[in-house]
Amino acid sequence: MARGSGTAAPRRTAADRGPTLIGSVQRALRLLEAVGGFRRGATAKQLARAAGLPLGTAYHLLRTLAHEGYLRRSEGRFFQGEALDGIARAGVRSGDPDLRTRMQSLRDELGAAVYFALYRDGEVHLVDVVEGPNRPAVEPWADFRATAHAHAIGQCLLGQLPEEERRDHLARHPPAALTPSTLTGETAVLRRLASLRPTMPVLERQEYALGTVCAAVPITIGPVVATMALSLPVDQADRLAPAARQLRRGVGAMSSAFIF
Repeated sequence: MARGSGTAAPRRTAADRGPTLIGSVQRALRLLEAVGGFRRGATAKQLARAAGLPLGTAYHLLRTLAHEGYLRRSEGRFFQGEALDGIARAGVRSGDPDLRTRMQSLRDELGAAVYFALYRDGEVHLVDVVEGPNRPAVEPWADFRATAHAHAIGQCLLGQLPEEERRDHLARHPPAALTPSTLTGETAVLRRLASLRPTMPVLERQEYALGTVCAAVPITIGPVVATMALSLPVDQADRLAPAARQLRRGVGAMSSAFIF
């Protein structure tokens, strides 16, 4: 504006400038999200890559998060800490005294590892896993959140979303091949998701991990998108369909246990 025009420039308010964002907090949150994709822990290098951060920056933040109890470190790998577990479970309360006890009962009945997951804030969140010496859970060798197109849990959760939200998720996490059996290509994945029946189990055979078959059952309570799933070694693939039906019955009997 020319000097002497007589009109002062409008003063920008805090609202005009938008919220003040703290970069270090944003980076720490990205690391916490990344940890959620590696159920059996991840190294600082793996987490830095998943969060898109320089290794040095990631390592300093990881040490701080571990010191505060949000993460724990064991044998060079970082895991979710007690403080973070408490936050993760805060949105999922059980009307039953112990939802985990029911999951353990299902594990024993099915002879399989059992999983409970939610779709929240645009991502897959693995809330709890119950396994045993003879019922090992799937080794999460690839980021669980970014590979929802490949595993039964992710397919079941995405299948419960409106198409617009499915497209948004796949745009952020393009469906890549993890095994020779993985379905890739956004159009093909969307077609599969659209074919899923709302109350029926989703079956997946070696699409996320070789040597493993999985099934997931949708849990529809109000607006919450959730699922309970099981996994079996591929040499027990003939048990997958009947175990999925049994899981569906078990989840139906547990409906009063879910309060969101």
